Amino acid sequence: MNPFFRRLATSWTTTAPILAVIVLALAWGRTIPPLVVGIAAVFLAAAVLAAVHHAEVIAHRVGEPFGSLVLAVAVTVIEVALIISLTVSGGPAASSLARDTVFAAVMITCNGIVGLSLLMAALRRRVAVFNAEGTGAALATVATLATLSLVLPAFTTTVSGPAFAPAQLAFAAFASIALYGLFVLTQTIRHREYFLPVETTGERGGRQGTKGGKPRSEAEHAAFPTNRAAMVSLALLLAALIAVVGLAKIEAPAIETVVRTARLPQAAVGVAIALLVLLPETLAAVRAARRARVQVSLNLAFGSAMASIGLTIPTIAAASLWLEGPLLLGLGPTHIVLLGLTVVVATLTVVPGRATLLQAGVHLTLFAAFLLLAVSP
Repeated sequence: MNPFFRRLATSWTTTAPILAVIVLALAWGRTIPPLVVGIAAVFLAAAVLAAVHHAEVIAHRVGEPFGSLVLAVAVTVIEVALIISLTVSGGPAASSLARDTVFAAVMITCNGIVGLSLLMAALRRRVAVFNAEGTGAALATVATLATLSLVLPAFTTTVSGPAFAPAQLAFAAFASIALYGLFVLTQTIRHREYFLPVETTGERGGRQGTKGGKPRSEAEHAAFPTNRAAMVSLALLLAALIAVVGLAKIEAPAIETVVRTARLPQAAVGVAIALLVLLPETLAAVRAARRARVQVSLNLAFGSAMASIGLTIPTIAAASLWLEGPLLLGLGPTHIVLLGLTVVVATLTVVPGRATLLQAGVHLTLFAAFLLLAVSP
């Protein structure tokens, strides 16, 4: 990258969290005009982008697969903040917002990010190569979490509606945390080698060897950030997250108004939240795929889906103790079909450890179908 543009990017990601916090301080607790709402929305988006940038710096410092974990958790914190802010402002009408956002995150990651990553890798090297053991374990965890939290509530009968009874909700929350924690243990300690990047030896595909006792992708990776740079990014990441939480609450009424004015389904709010918080991570996954680091892309995709369910559902379950209205978690028939088809297709994609343009096209078609049904159910 040109030094000028590198300095510009660094400067922007440094000032954005600080300016976002200043805007939050000026607007908090006040009735603000539409122009200021628009300005706050710009800084909200900037804070999200900056937060994920600094999470990437920290992730680069700690290395894979810890890096993907840092990114996934940072994105999930932003997602939970937006969900709670909009749920509080929306009242009982927003009782399904957590479900809609989590389901949107699963579809975006498992079809949108996976499809784009495979597309980029296949276009450049004909075949996208990755580690089937690690990716398969991640997909199995995502499928289990999604079924427990989003499908079963549609079929339970203890309480009316697509919702869990308190004991059922407590079990789902505990199981989500336990499974996510077990996966993190597997990814970072017990079987870390399953989640390291696997690159190709040439344009036609094929697995590569190692260099210096490590996968070649790690040996040839750019120099790690210094400890000072990582600590600065940590401080700016915290500032950006604070700004996101506060500005999301300020923007909540405006988002609800836009949805009502456009006569969109309430689920469109959840889709908007998921698209916003996952956009930077999508860019990171595509960049990794272009460098033949498809495993990193899949770590990001399935890790984000897993964190979205495994961390969001328990948090929202705890928040439901003081939030108004029921917590609706069960998906409708159309979304259950989409989720089931996604799991089947993703399984067939992951098992061989190799994918082509066809698999990328199938995932992207499912993602397009999800977007269409989100605005026109």
